[in-house]
Amino acid sequence: MTYEESLTYIHSLLRFGMKPGLARVEALLKRMGNPQKELRFVHVAGTNGKGSVCAMLSEILQCAGYKTGLTISPYITDFCERMQVNSTPISHEELARQVERLKPLIEEISREGEPVTEFEAVTALAFRWFSEQGCDVVVLETGLGGRFDATNVIETPLCSVITSIGLDHTDILGDTYRQIAFEKCGIIKPDGVTVSYPVQEEEALAEIMRTAAMRRNTLRMGNVGALEGMNMTVEGSDVIYGRLPLHIPLAGAHQHFNAVTAVEAAWALRSAGLAIEDVHIQAGIARTKWPARLEIISRNPFVLLDGAHNPDGMRALVRTLKETLPGRKIFAVTGMLRDKAYKEAAAVLAPILEKAVCVAVDNPRALSGEALAGELERHGVQALAAKDLEEAISLAIKDVGEDGVLLVCGSLYLAGPARKQLLALKEKN
Repeated sequence: MTYEESLTYIHSLLRFGMKPGLARVEALLKRMGNPQKELRFVHVAGTNGKGSVCAMLSEILQCAGYKTGLTISPYITDFCERMQVNSTPISHEELARQVERLKPLIEEISREGEPVTEFEAVTALAFRWFSEQGCDVVVLETGLGGRFDATNVIETPLCSVITSIGLDHTDILGDTYRQIAFEKCGIIKPDGVTVSYPVQEEEALAEIMRTAAMRRNTLRMGNVGALEGMNMTVEGSDVIYGRLPLHIPLAGAHQHFNAVTAVEAAWALRSAGLAIEDVHIQAGIARTKWPARLEIISRNPFVLLDGAHNPDGMRALVRTLKETLPGRKIFAVTGMLRDKAYKEAAAVLAPILEKAVCVAVDNPRALSGEALAGELERHGVQALAAKDLEEAISLAIKDVGEDGVLLVCGSLYLAGPARKQLLALKEKN
């Protein structure tokens, strides 16, 4: 099986199961010898900030000398980013080999009952690869929700982490903070330790506290009052948390809170017996890189790429741009999914924009460029639709000039293809 054939096979599987639950992935893992039982995990769920917190924790663990597995969802530019060991994605050849081994088991289970989904197959594959690689710890990011997420087959992890809870995937997870928090808190296992993002909506926090107490978990939350010296630029921030100086190379005040979450999780892991010193925490956070999180692609013209794709994420993006690039004219290339809260996201984004070029992202759930342009125009933004991403970037970049900023945002499904095109354009120039 070639890499291309392996991807075609993976993408041919159902996106979601007919019935929610873990029975399919449990059956698949049982036939694989339950590789997840040979691993130790940090399990991370939440609406926003999961990727950043996972990246920080992965780097911290590596700095402490642990061979570290990492899962992310979705990927930005290459499918193999979804599973990494010590920040190196699985190779195309190894992914193809693993899919070829897994395919007969998937088809066997599918013949016997309900078909295995894409995410279940990828999760099972990752567990076996991490086990074969001899990972000491795996930082495991959920895909959607938590309670019925395929990653939730694991037993009590070293630490469960709940990042910022927001209103996203409301058609599946519920339309209140409490309902969504209930689904995310499904990862909290009995007699464990849970770390929460330090600034949660009141009803989300109440659900986190309730679940942690019910499952006899120690609950750790960062103290935002202990954050000092927040020197913030679009390059990142220098802060002190308690007495611990931190350089955070990811921009935005929300990244201060993500870093606090990572620090508290690292301290929880230390209490669990891992040899993590404060110097490892400082070094790990300082070297964290995370594509498409206010990533500076170019400085002339100034180009920023961000994967914000829901109203809470968009609010964090807008707040950061106002604080770090005051007075700069912002021109956007943007595309969104029609099943997201795109009207609210557009309303949040519109006030900072000089002009926008809208495009449909490469996804069956894409909102048309014309519909998004119309939504932004309702909020007073000069907006037009482009036929494709290449045209959108070409049209927008003409207006940026020396003092402007080109912002590409709206969806992670836009961020990946845009990153490739922007880097190629930078190389050519």
